[in-house]
Amino acid sequence: MRLRSLFLILILTLIGAFTALNWNVFLTNSTVSIGLSTVQAPLAMIMLGALLFVVAYFLVYVLYLQSTVLFDARRNAKELQTNRELADKAEASRFTELRNFLEAAMKHRDTHDGDMQQAMMARMDALEVAMRTSVEQSSNSLSAYIGELEDRLTNSKQS
Repeated sequence: MRLRSLFLILILTLIGAFTALNWNVFLTNSTVSIGLSTVQAPLAMIMLGALLFVVAYFLVYVLYLQSTVLFDARRNAKELQTNRELADKAEASRFTELRNFLEAAMKHRDTHDGDMQQAMMARMDALEVAMRTSVEQSSNSLSAYIGELEDRLTNSKQS
């Protein structure tokens, strides 16, 4: 318990003990003025009743404040949970969007790589054809030179 609660219980206990010890005096009638007239009534009982009324009033007030705080806390907890769920859905949506973006980028890259590979193969085929043509032309030129040298050698042996 808190110090305030202990202090309040101590004060109420002291008031209760004081009332029990002086009960005969509390019941003694006296002249009490209520504004417009005077009445014969036990003043101590009137004061004790007023004290009990104030204590009951503050007890009801404290209970009202605590229930208001509890309802507000529950409402805030529900709002917080709702906002947390919205944030989780938004995060999941962002992840889904990112996944879709990455898949599209990967498909584009695969298509681009395929196109590049086809272009590279076409170029290599063209280079191979050009190289074969060049080798064939070189081979024909070389054969022609060798044939010409053989003719010269043959002509020079005959002469």
